[in-house]
Amino acid sequence: MFDNFKILTQYSFIVVALGTSLLAISTAMIGSVNILKGQSLIGDAVGHSSFLGVVLAFLLFTQKHPVILMCGAIVAGVAAFSMISTVANNSKVEADTAMAIILSAFFGLGMVFKSYMQGNSKFSKASQSGLANYIFGQAAYMLREDVVIIFAVSIIAISLFVIFYKEIKIHVFDSAYAKTIGINEGLMSGLIMFMTMVLIAAGLKAVGTILISSMLITPAVVGMQWSDGYDRVLLISAIVGAFSALSGTILSSLIEGFSTGPSIVLVMSVIAVLSVLLSPKGLISTYFKKRR
Repeated sequence: MFDNFKILTQYSFIVVALGTSLLAISTAMIGSVNILKGQSLIGDAVGHSSFLGVVLAFLLFTQKHPVILMCGAIVAGVAAFSMISTVANNSKVEADTAMAIILSAFFGLGMVFKSYMQGNSKFSKASQSGLANYIFGQAAYMLREDVVIIFAVSIIAISLFVIFYKEIKIHVFDSAYAKTIGINEGLMSGLIMFMTMVLIAAGLKAVGTILISSMLITPAVVGMQWSDGYDRVLLISAIVGAFSALSGTILSSLIEGFSTGPSIVLVMSVIAVLSVLLSPKGLISTYFKKRR
């Protein structure tokens, strides 16, 4: 039994734990903004759409360098978000409907190109192993350079969030007042979307296109269950994200067959369910308040 715990002192475990924890903290903070702006599904749309960018980047450069694949994911995410905004703003199609259509189209096209490369002799010399990991994630195979990218992107995102914290807060909670004091609404929206997209692109290898939206949404939902103050929501979200990432990584290291990304999301989901039930705003508390 104790031999299993020796895994937790290995270099590979420390690399994965550090990478996933940094990613979880930064996505939790930025995800809270998306939820408050009513854009909680945008992470899901961009996450699914970015798989097309990963595949196309590999198709064009025939190599799996993390920076190249991340740039491809960002380009596809920007394209998907632009298309969603254009359709939602210039037609009778609702934004959530546009998201569902476009994310399905982008993800499906990514799978088509991946299948095309697998059956094409032109790409036989280029190793395609690992591309499928971008669908569900495979944090256990994260390299040092993957963690460096996550660290750099997380620091950039958190630094931008801290620098523009006051403007972002006003923009989110009172957009009319933000306009009167000269805050550029377009700039703030673009900044929030930039932080969201780069974090999604950096985290694809760890969690995958399917589950990355959970890291944006779930910790923030937990924070909002326990507090009305935005500062406290951010703190709780970051703690839940870090705890879930570390716990999920430990579970996947100790239990054979447990993947890291799904394990992290599982821990987050359990905390979210308990919060919905037991928090001051939870179902149990609400039930007894109504009884009184």
